[in-house]
Amino acid sequence: MPILAKQPRRDDDLDNPAVIALGAGCPAEVMGEVEARFGITCLEGFGMTEIGIPIHVQADNRRNGSCGKPMDIYEIKLVDDEDREVPVGDIGEIVFRPKEPLVMMLGYYNMPDKTLEACRNLWFHSGDLAKKDTDGYFYFVDRKKDALRRRGENISSFEVERAINTHPKVLESAAVAVKSELAEDEVKICVVLQPGEQMDPAELIRYANDRMPYFAVPRYVEFMDHLPKTPTERVQKFRLKEAGLTATTWDRERAGISISR
Repeated sequence: MPILAKQPRRDDDLDNPAVIALGAGCPAEVMGEVEARFGITCLEGFGMTEIGIPIHVQADNRRNGSCGKPMDIYEIKLVDDEDREVPVGDIGEIVFRPKEPLVMMLGYYNMPDKTLEACRNLWFHSGDLAKKDTDGYFYFVDRKKDALRRRGENISSFEVERAINTHPKVLESAAVAVKSELAEDEVKICVVLQPGEQMDPAELIRYANDRMPYFAVPRYVEFMDHLPKTPTERVQKFRLKEAGLTATTWDRERAGISISR
């Protein structure tokens, strides 16, 4: 939805047959813009190939930033690294199991070890982090393997990207970890600009500084023509991590840019 919102406006934007759009990770203000511009209702959800979409919102029962509530046919909770359920409001990994037969996969084909690993302690482990409010609404935080830790602070790459993507010159971005000299992570943001746009990295950092916690502001910026993706348009972050710091990576500390708290 954020990429759709960044397309040039046309006089016939409302002239389309779409009624409902389903997406994920969309800021509330962008969702409202898309709904008004294209005359559609936007819904969010959380899903996986292994289970479908077990958590989703309903058109008449939405909450800003939430991917919704679980369907009745699943049991879902959030757990820590030892599979202990976390308190309401804390971040944990989404785990689930079916209440009815044949509503999710039986296992990974010819991969029994991976099936056992994912289904340990009788729960399927999604590898995704989320938090839940007192009313039972879930809020996606990040892929567990994509989460960063910088100088004692946990950082959601998803939240960094969401803030960066609101810049009008940015088409899309991907935040990845770069190992620092302090044995944790530094944040690198890989950015694809809108066609024909140019930007000073310092401008982007100042923009980020106003919209995210100081410890999450990226140290490194790299502008790219495109992000590496799978055939289903998922960003291949492992390739960005493998690339690390390149000859075209900009370093805000080396540039002398200070971050305000």
